[in-house]
Amino acid sequence: MERNGDDNIVEKELAVNEGDCEAPILNSSVFLDNFGEVLLTHDSDGLSWKPLTSFDDDGSSCLRIKFGAKLPNEIKFSDVYAVELTDYGLIHKGNCLTAANILMRRESPDSEMFRFMVHGFQKSERQPNLWVLAEYTFGHRDLPICEMWVNRLNASLNLEEGRPKNLLVFVNPMSGKTKGCRTWETVASIFARAKIKTKVVVTERAGHAFDVMASTTNKELNSYDGVIAVGGDGFFNEILNGFLSSRHKAPYPPAPSDFVHSVGSNDDSLAQKPDEKVAEASDQNDGQYSSQDNGLGPSNFLQDSEFPYPHEWLRFGIIPAGSTDAIVMCTTGARDAVTSALHIVLGKRVYLDIAQIVSWKATAASKVEPCVRYAASFAGYGFYGDVITESEKYRWMGPKRYDFAGTKVFLRHRSYEAEIAYLEVESGRTNAAPDRGCCRLGILQTSGSPNKSDRVICRTNCNICKIKSSCSTPYSCPEEARWLRSRGRFLSVGAAVISNRNEKAPDGLVVDAHLADGLLHLILIKDCPHVLYLWHLIELTRKGGNPLNFKFVEHYKTPAFTFTSSGNESVWNLDGELFRAHQLSAQVFQGLISLFASGPEV
Repeated sequence: MERNGDDNIVEKELAVNEGDCEAPILNSSVFLDNFGEVLLTHDSDGLSWKPLTSFDDDGSSCLRIKFGAKLPNEIKFSDVYAVELTDYGLIHKGNCLTAANILMRRESPDSEMFRFMVHGFQKSERQPNLWVLAEYTFGHRDLPICEMWVNRLNASLNLEEGRPKNLLVFVNPMSGKTKGCRTWETVASIFARAKIKTKVVVTERAGHAFDVMASTTNKELNSYDGVIAVGGDGFFNEILNGFLSSRHKAPYPPAPSDFVHSVGSNDDSLAQKPDEKVAEASDQNDGQYSSQDNGLGPSNFLQDSEFPYPHEWLRFGIIPAGSTDAIVMCTTGARDAVTSALHIVLGKRVYLDIAQIVSWKATAASKVEPCVRYAASFAGYGFYGDVITESEKYRWMGPKRYDFAGTKVFLRHRSYEAEIAYLEVESGRTNAAPDRGCCRLGILQTSGSPNKSDRVICRTNCNICKIKSSCSTPYSCPEEARWLRSRGRFLSVGAAVISNRNEKAPDGLVVDAHLADGLLHLILIKDCPHVLYLWHLIELTRKGGNPLNFKFVEHYKTPAFTFTSSGNESVWNLDGELFRAHQLSAQVFQGLISLFASGPEV
């Protein structure tokens, strides 16, 4: 950089490594708003800058007063979602006093320049999962220089893979405290700035999003890079079921009636090999599964040639506006609309297991009529089904209805007679030992449960999910696999696809559940005294608690299970939605869909 007599700047644009046509390094002296003159450098990874004005301190402390932290001096292209040429205006050349300015009692003058802005994000120092918008405004007296930088940066951003260009957005105006539309308004500018086209559908009734997704042709759907839900877990479940109901062509898991249950104690294996009864049942279910793979082998994973699974491009996204937002908490680590929006525009991807739930009979007197639903987070019976049923009476209360309904159901303390059969998994396939063992004082378990240090928590770049999601198929059932059984009176039966972390349960139902390991976590809460069940619920609300470490709690990792109620009617909670099933079966499809997310960092 050179200066003439009247202190005007004479720019020297330096292009280095011109032989590298893919990513030549470019340097320019420009002004960074609220800082001063810097040397801006573009390389293959991103932007960096360093001050050209000498200070008595480290050259960046003048911004600590404003930002409370050291000013970043670089940003990667993977963290930049937009670059734009802004209008002609002021560039503030440092808006705080350096040591020299304090002595001379003056500040640097502001100037009007042509400007361009780089939009990115920073991770919160206190909450690494929380992403905060960051904007860097650079100024230059020559418009062509600013245009050159904008064109060069946009060319680099276009090389970033996986970023969406066209999205279908569903907004539930009634989500949470009727905040769905307001939530979308807070993030819509991020998508516009990133030049992403959005077709926005504001739902007008329950089931509206389901109907739109089910009626959208594959050709129309292929024109989108993703489908976004602005709402809660139940709303996402509606969109997911609308998408899969007409496209996912896979055989049903075995029905409970396919097995002849022998009389015996809990956890006995079934009397015969599964293959024997499945072969007989294939006629009843129109040949939807064969005796060869027991309804759980790779042949079940039939693919629509027009819309294969998992889809190589189409992803789902959730912008949280619900009551619990457990799926977002487990896939991004933060219940924050801006963070989720940034995951989407930056094209992040994580695979997610999906459970196929089949109700064979709605009531004991019903005919066998399979009804299929899909769940991305949780399926629950007993306490969970009663809470969702009770909460429907108090929708006018908003999210508080769940606390009110939960208290009523807890005080009622009802248990239900039922039988559950689950597919045994070889020990080497799980990432921790099953939560079974001996007990202390007849209440707490002291062995069998995995130590906290042995738990492998699912997080960003999870090795377990990365390896296992590559196959994206249901569990392949070996010939020697056994179906085991537990029967008795249960306060609740839960099947967690993911950990289900939320603000009321910071570790979720199962702290070490994974997003794409192909396993359900079956949690059976046996009938027990009121005070012990309260103890279990309190452990769920504690960070670092042990809600599964009780004698009356059974926890199994399994790819499939069946359920039969001894009562006349049974209500399940599927991702916050009611589902009636007297006889039910479930199987998990590993990595069936992908989300715009990267997994929680911690």
